[in-house]
Amino acid sequence: MSSSTHQSNPPVRKSGSLDAFFTISARGSSVRQEILAGLTTFLAMVYSVIVVPSMLGKAGFPADTVFVATCLVAAFGSLLMGLWANLPLAIGCAISLTAFTAFSLVIGQQISVPVALGAVFLMGVLFTLISATGIRSWILRNLPLGVAHGAGIGIGLFLLIVAANGIGLVVKNPADGLPVALGDFTSFGVMMSLVGLAAIFGLEKRRVPGGILLVIIVISLVGLAFDPAVAWHGLFAMPSLTNADGHSLMFDLDIMGALQPMVLPSVLALVMTAVFDATGTIRAVAGQADLLDKDGQIINGGKALTADSLSSIFSSLVGAAPAAVYIESAAGTAAGGKTGLTATVVGILFLLMLFLSPLSYLVPGYATAPALMYVGLLMLSNVSKLDFSDFVDAMSGLVCATFIVLTCNIVTGIMLGFGTLVIGRICAGEWRKLNLGTVIIAVALVVFYAGGWAL
Repeated sequence: MSSSTHQSNPPVRKSGSLDAFFTISARGSSVRQEILAGLTTFLAMVYSVIVVPSMLGKAGFPADTVFVATCLVAAFGSLLMGLWANLPLAIGCAISLTAFTAFSLVIGQQISVPVALGAVFLMGVLFTLISATGIRSWILRNLPLGVAHGAGIGIGLFLLIVAANGIGLVVKNPADGLPVALGDFTSFGVMMSLVGLAAIFGLEKRRVPGGILLVIIVISLVGLAFDPAVAWHGLFAMPSLTNADGHSLMFDLDIMGALQPMVLPSVLALVMTAVFDATGTIRAVAGQADLLDKDGQIINGGKALTADSLSSIFSSLVGAAPAAVYIESAAGTAAGGKTGLTATVVGILFLLMLFLSPLSYLVPGYATAPALMYVGLLMLSNVSKLDFSDFVDAMSGLVCATFIVLTCNIVTGIMLGFGTLVIGRICAGEWRKLNLGTVIIAVALVVFYAGGWAL
């Protein structure tokens, strides 16, 4: 009986080993679904290989070598997350932390690029210690449910406004009064994105496999045909970590310089921001993918947190900005990604991108914007998870959500959510519902902001 089974299904044994390693069937997914999800996440975050070198280039980093470093960081972090933590979370150079490194550290404080990389290294080491010693897991355990769900709602809204702003649908209001305004509704990019968003709704309703990815590809092809800004730049380009002058940022970090009193506060600000920003993001995306255990904790959460922090250490060694889990991972989980195979596919594609850099210009922002807006809207479903019978907890979650999007800062929303919860519990006479961990985190976050150390 066993021999007939072996003879009848030889291909299944091969996919079965992949299935067993990533527990694909056990999580209700399939190899095909995971690969499509990985490709979707990759296309949603591939813009980073253009944005990160551009920002760091303004601060004196050689842009061509930063491109290679950005690909290496995304490959290393995503493969580590996929193969070790077995979660569909992709890692790359964090855009917010890249901006801080370029404009605050190097340009603002006039410190050298090697010292800035030394600061990124120290941040990664402290971050890893916080993860390895369980402090970050302790933070997750003491994250109130209302604030946890609120972070998911807020990140969804944040993703929505970032995507809409990126294509010019929502712009900064040029007049006095309200902060934002409707952009050029009739522009090619805006129209394509809105049509793409509506198409995703229809395809997802019909459960078309890879519907989100299909929309990204079709819009990219339409852009190639009708948008002069989307042009064919070739296929291959050999990667190099040295610029035209023969200078390389590989291992070019000054750790002792980063220990100077003028730089250390920035290192601590990076650590605090990374801890709460990434913790909120990981919790929100894992929750969206149904990867929480019966106690509401992230499956393999400790490994996820450590993979995140180790990626920043790696980033400093190859000459890039701090790394973090990308919110765009939610595009992959929306496409059905539930295991580390999704992240592994992302990592492999970023390794290929080292040699296919010209292709990164073939996916315009308005092609991936519909996927990000769709994910943002999906994450608003976290509102239904708020327990309004626990009024203070639910309202603190809404404060967290609202101020993430109003300030465009995840940590700010989490800080206000924690603070509101503690004060609200006390005023409601519900102080017994507070645990010491929640109070300590709330006080630490408020002091962090009140001291002016927040990014």
